[in-house]
Amino acid sequence: MSLVTPYGGRLVDRTVSGVTAASLRDAARHLPRLPLSGVEEADLRLIACGAYSPLEGFMDRETYACVLSRMTLPSGLPWTVPVVLRVDPARARRLAPGDRVSLCAAGPGPTGDGREDSRRGTGTGALGVLEVRDVFPADPLAEARAVYGTESPQHPAVARLLASPGWCVGGPVRVWATPLLPPWALTPAETRAYFETMGWSRVVGFQTRNPVHRAHEHLQKCALEMVDGLLLHPLVGPTREEDLPAEIRWRACEILVHHYYPPDRVLLSGFAAAMRYAGPREAVFHAVVRRNFGCSHFVVGRDHAGVGSFYGPLDAQRIFDRLDPALLGVEVLRFGAASYCRRCRSMVTDKSCPHPPAIRVSLSGTELRRRLREGRGLPSELARPEVAAFLLRLAQKRA
Repeated sequence: MSLVTPYGGRLVDRTVSGVTAASLRDAARHLPRLPLSGVEEADLRLIACGAYSPLEGFMDRETYACVLSRMTLPSGLPWTVPVVLRVDPARARRLAPGDRVSLCAAGPGPTGDGREDSRRGTGTGALGVLEVRDVFPADPLAEARAVYGTESPQHPAVARLLASPGWCVGGPVRVWATPLLPPWALTPAETRAYFETMGWSRVVGFQTRNPVHRAHEHLQKCALEMVDGLLLHPLVGPTREEDLPAEIRWRACEILVHHYYPPDRVLLSGFAAAMRYAGPREAVFHAVVRRNFGCSHFVVGRDHAGVGSFYGPLDAQRIFDRLDPALLGVEVLRFGAASYCRRCRSMVTDKSCPHPPAIRVSLSGTELRRRLREGRGLPSELARPEVAAFLLRLAQKRA
């Protein structure tokens, strides 16, 4: 058997190098400059390497409308979150189809700490060029309702959306940024090459924005029993200030994999996307993007990509019932909440344990972060001792 095909049939590559890149860089010096937010810069880099295939650039008006109203691209392929480049009205008035613009970094780039950066300054350097196909007004409230299920500014992504510029520029991009991704993140072409070398065809992807705790480990190892290999794919792009920095999340995963995972069954690589906190819609987005990385299966657990109490615990699983699995092309593995049962003395879910919740230890990234903020140790039911020692040591240094 061979690997699952990329989403849309082919892996997009919008990178340029050599003479072509030099020529584009020279031309970009004379083009209008558009500074990118941290989220937009992460999106640009992932568009360029094919992680967002079949997208070849930022979405135009038709695509944006289809995503909001139908959860598809115009072709009918499921797609659930907008990938847009937002501009203020003054800039929008100066742009027209056929123009080209230089896309400039706003922050420290792919070697930064992965924190969210929504500032829009003058930019720190050109990363690529966009060919303008469309300039259109966004609808922030409609977008908030459709994508996040709420207009509440208490939702971090809605607050960011409502504060963002009100227009969008769509069109294909060409990118020369080097390095394209952080050093711990592989491109889809690289993960696919690794899977082929290992002889894997059935690969399960796992997404997390937290250090991997015991509940995550349990779900990953259950999934690993069904497939050839696991892509442990922690998100290392922009996140909220409350989340741990990307390098810490990454190092914690490295420690865990080194001590507790079979080395010939797991590939650890960072996913350099921004966290959108879009709950159910982001679960679908995470699944289709992992297909581009070569995943045939994807784990969706309790409250995937959720934040606060904005989504129900199983909403991120139920949304897949509304999609055509043949178009999605990824088998979703749905797991309940894992916990540690003191009576069983092991990790369990409701499907495998008969004992009442009162004797189970609930595990979550929220609890892990809370304990670290308070300078408290992590019990063995929550984190492996090597990971717990590493995280607590860093928390104490930052206190």
